[in-house]
Amino acid sequence: QDRQHSEIYTYIVENVFVDKKAVDKLTEGLLSHYLPDLQSSKRALQELTQNQLILLDTLDQEVTKFRECNALLDLNSLFTEAKVYHNKLVNIRKEMIMLHEKTTKLKKRSLKLQQQKQKEALEKEQQREKELERERQLIAKPAKRT
Repeated sequence: QDRQHSEIYTYIVENVFVDKKAVDKLTEGLLSHYLPDLQSSKRALQELTQNQLILLDTLDQEVTKFRECNALLDLNSLFTEAKVYHNKLVNIRKEMIMLHEKTTKLKKRSLKLQQQKQKEALEKEQQREKELERERQLIAKPAKRT
């Protein structure tokens, strides 16, 4: 009888005896009520987890692509380098313009000097011819006898 008593009243909660069959039936009812929703929630969570893994993998691939792109083309350094070379080209252009102006001035000066030398040479030649003519005139000419 003591054993039968323990099967019927197996749960004692704060000095209250509860029938084991009732607990089993309540548990079964509770599970049958909530278990389908819990199982569908479990499937939805598994699907979400799978989708998250796919997204993480895709995101990792994109990050890798960006890193490779950064490694190949560091745009900041490329633009900085382009700016440096642009400045060098601007300076070379300024220098070429300055050299062109100097050569033009030198050519003009050279032409003026050449013209001046030619003029001096011509004047010298004319002066020499005048002196020769004068000498000819100074040389005594014998008088013609009549």
